[in-house]
Amino acid sequence: MISDNTQTQMRKGILEYCILSIISRGEIYASDIIEELKAAKLLVVEGTLYPLLTRLKNNGLLTYNWQESTSGPPRKYYSLSEAGTTVLNQLDLTWADLSYAIESTIKKRNLNKN
Repeated sequence: MISDNTQTQMRKGILEYCILSIISRGEIYASDIIEELKAAKLLVVEGTLYPLLTRLKNNGLLTYNWQESTSGPPRKYYSLSEAGTTVLNQLDLTWADLSYAIESTIKKRNLNKN
């Protein structure tokens, strides 16, 4: 169905922004990112997240460090690089513009219904 595809594409389009936003709050382990995205109903699986994290790291937006774990092997914790912070700030502005445009369009649609 076209609406399912549209919803999927919309979610994919904002996923990178949401990931950067989550990581901006401080060092975080990938499974914690997944949990937060799931709680936000973005339904992400590891197979989606890890390639995105790798791409963001390769683009210089993320850094990581290994930390020892009491329950297994060392864990990789991600944080934003300076470039990542700059990109996130730009995405914040883009999101504000898009949100305004969407809300305006929806309001006008709702006004026409009445």
